[in-house]
Amino acid sequence: MMSMTKDNFLTGKCLISMPNMQDEGFNETLIYICSHTKEGAMGFVVNKKIKEFSFADLANQLPINTLKPIEPIDLHQGGPLEKVRGFVLHSTEYVKDDTIVIDDKIAISSSIDIITDIAFGNGPKDNLIALGYASWAPQQLEKEIINNSWLVTNPTPELVFHTKDEEKWQKALDSLGVDLNRLSSRLGHA
Repeated sequence: MMSMTKDNFLTGKCLISMPNMQDEGFNETLIYICSHTKEGAMGFVVNKKIKEFSFADLANQLPINTLKPIEPIDLHQGGPLEKVRGFVLHSTEYVKDDTIVIDDKIAISSSIDIITDIAFGNGPKDNLIALGYASWAPQQLEKEIINNSWLVTNPTPELVFHTKDEEKWQKALDSLGVDLNRLSSRLGHA
């Protein structure tokens, strides 16, 4: 089990896409940053459901014994890279060998074990399954933030795990007290 140190820039924060975002794929997205160092950043979009592929489809592709019907569980589009790779953001009471604990509230695992445990109701209390991820080259995320592409907020388990996907982006903005109608794309930084 690895643990992150606090000097990891935006590790454990959420990015809220701004309306002037250049990349259409990130329109109204909320991204949980699981790793941010001088080598770059990696995170998962946490508010876009996958419609064309179900948890049962995922379970059927893995060596999971699915004799009993599997609960319908939402899958999320984690990002544009490695879209077939599954990652699970989850609460920290569940820790296995491959788990990376980001902070005292959220951890990440990517083994078949956690998918199996979720399928059979033995998984972490809170979880969000993401297929794929987003990443940034060194200094790329910093530049995008300076260019007002993203706002940064402290996520809560409530926001990440218990808020409806279609409400997460707005709730994250609300948590910062931001009214987009009053923002200019040429805003300076405090």
